[in-house]
Amino acid sequence: MTEERDVLHRFLLERAGVRGVVVRLNDSWSEVAGRADYPQAVRRLLGESLTASALLTGQIKFDGALSLELKSQGDLRLLFTECTDAGRLRGLARHDEAAGADGDIDLSALPGATLAITIGNVETGHRYQGLVPLDSARLGAALEGYFERSEQLPARLVLAVGEHGAAGLLLQRMPSEGGTGAAVDADGWDRVLHLTATLSEQELLELPVETLLYRLYHEENVRLFEPRALAFGCSCSAQRVEAMLRALGSEEADAALEANAGVVEVTCEFCAAQYHYDRIDIERLFSETPAAPASTRSH
Repeated sequence: MTEERDVLHRFLLERAGVRGVVVRLNDSWSEVAGRADYPQAVRRLLGESLTASALLTGQIKFDGALSLELKSQGDLRLLFTECTDAGRLRGLARHDEAAGADGDIDLSALPGATLAITIGNVETGHRYQGLVPLDSARLGAALEGYFERSEQLPARLVLAVGEHGAAGLLLQRMPSEGGTGAAVDADGWDRVLHLTATLSEQELLELPVETLLYRLYHEENVRLFEPRALAFGCSCSAQRVEAMLRALGSEEADAALEANAGVVEVTCEFCAAQYHYDRIDIERLFSETPAAPASTRSH
């Protein structure tokens, strides 16, 4: 179904007192995965992280972008995924050849690893960051632990990555008193976890969302909200590239001009857009009153 290709669905299991999100990624995942020849284990983790980034936006209201960023001193040096409030997704990974050679990547075994969730708006400067303890091998389990510590509410994440798509399911138990003041079913959470354990990766990746939720939770009074479209999209811009060049400094920019026949070329790693700056552009960047961005941009 076309409408199922890149979409986020929010839902409630009213009887059990559980809220949830289902995400399906196809075209957007293909766009991200096709940017590099990733080893299978890196590709899987990148797909899980991209899906998780989208899932997390389904449970909060925010303005800007939510990102997951993993850094380590091991073979997987960097993994970054992002979903904006408009549903635009992007992501990449940087790794050595040996990354994932022994099978799935164990996050808890990565040397010097950190995983951060960041919610921020570049334009306003507002930013929140939380660190996710990496005491679990898999990303889903690590994020479950983060939710339980930060929100004191249990969560369950199921993530799946296939040849042509990625998908995820996020469940969270609602507070013991619902918004209407009605008590939540005390056994509801355990019951939902038991039902969720029967879900296969193939079902998560392929079943229509309504069919999936009905098959799993038809006795829990499923309430499905309007879907939100997702798509690949990049937030790169001339303004951001120029801010990066200014941060490097005029000496570095001048050296780049000399090394590249009088043109500084910056290529976005996420979408391959190219930004070109000649000597006049560089002089403008480092003047006291810079004018509007004047770079040329191409794909």
